[in-house]
Amino acid sequence: MIDHAAVSFWLETSGDDLAPRPALDGSTDADVAILGAGMTGLWTAWYLARRDPSLRIVVVEREIAGFGASGRNGAWCAPDLNISMSRLARLHGEDAARRMQQATYDAVDEVGRACAEAGIDAGFHKGGELIVARGPQGEPALVDSLGEYRRFGFGERYRLLDAGELARRVRIRGAVRALASDEGAVVHPGRLVRGLARAGERAGVRIVEGTPVTGFRPRDAGGPATLVTPRGDVRAAVIVLAGEAYLAELPALHRQLVPLWSLIVLTEPVSDALWAEIGWERREIVASTRLSVDYLSRTEDGRILFGGRGAPYRFGSPIRPEYDRHAPTHERLKGFVRDWFPSLADVRFTHEWGGPLGMPRDWHPTIAFDPATGIATARGYIGHGVSTTNLAGRTLADLITGTRSPLTELPVVNHRSPDWEIEPFRWIGVRYAQWAIGRLDERAAATGRPPTGRSLAERIAAH
Repeated sequence: MIDHAAVSFWLETSGDDLAPRPALDGSTDADVAILGAGMTGLWTAWYLARRDPSLRIVVVEREIAGFGASGRNGAWCAPDLNISMSRLARLHGEDAARRMQQATYDAVDEVGRACAEAGIDAGFHKGGELIVARGPQGEPALVDSLGEYRRFGFGERYRLLDAGELARRVRIRGAVRALASDEGAVVHPGRLVRGLARAGERAGVRIVEGTPVTGFRPRDAGGPATLVTPRGDVRAAVIVLAGEAYLAELPALHRQLVPLWSLIVLTEPVSDALWAEIGWERREIVASTRLSVDYLSRTEDGRILFGGRGAPYRFGSPIRPEYDRHAPTHERLKGFVRDWFPSLADVRFTHEWGGPLGMPRDWHPTIAFDPATGIATARGYIGHGVSTTNLAGRTLADLITGTRSPLTELPVVNHRSPDWEIEPFRWIGVRYAQWAIGRLDERAAATGRPPTGRSLAERIAAH
């Protein structure tokens, strides 16, 4: 039996009863059946129920609502996708890339607006975003990022801060420059996802928990599409596959996503005296220019969250609870906190956790619906899910109801990523990239020179 409160600080402090809802008790029929009670599935259900209260919507969850990345993330509600605007433009055209980027800005604000409408106290706070260069090796990446935003018409949303300007907002050891915007927000992910489940139920959505989906079948010969579970089938005109990294456990989707772990450490509440030294009054979301990825947020009760990658990919893409903790990576993250903020040398860490992200082969998220098969899906956020799940929910609601809108014309709609390679080639490639990117970060920090951009690992990361 899993202690769901121990999964993350967010679920522990969600203020909600984490006892599982009743499981599926036999086969049933619905209009829409959704795999996964995370943010993608719950936003989709909520927007569909608002649009047509007569719809019979069933959400099927293996554990409890928010058990996956939706209840474990770094509290960022931010714009952007992991795939760059330049690459989107090469694939889909500049106008499509521009519309996609605008949609990510809109999604941040929509999360705040929709939470207010649904009566969800998600702790939404739009304090902005800071991407920090901790040494001269990080400055070219900031300049390049600003140039890309300007190229696509979003330059007015960003500005470069020098070391003094940055220090007046947050004091980080070694920081020499930052790219600042007002676009990012923080949330309490546990209260958001658990509140969204309650809001869906108030709108008539049925959520069954403790019910693993082991397979799915498309619509055929006029019959319904089906989610298959050991407790019965859920038959519906439309099924929505919204399990993110956990979709890799379904045989039909096993090579569509690689589960990669993102891990987090959380400090005790920091004293007012120490906060006076650090600053960070606006509670911006913060990251550095490291290729290995790091992300920070300041909680409502004055803790520092530091997250990052580093846990190794496992052969065959398994997802197991023991992978949510990786002592070497968690210790490295704790060291980063003390390195960034020397006044916290003696700080105590109260929580550490992690969970898998779903990574497509081309780093390209997908929001799709095939009316012929009755199968819809949204996946591949790679760490940008809090805002993008909202965008996915609204887009899927339009696709499923046959509503043509600007959302249904976005370049992520009906995109199909290529499959990952079979093993052992998948393991060799992913593990090499993890190792090489880490080495590039170490070398850049030691020399003060940025990576060249020409290495195989950087070309992989440039997606």
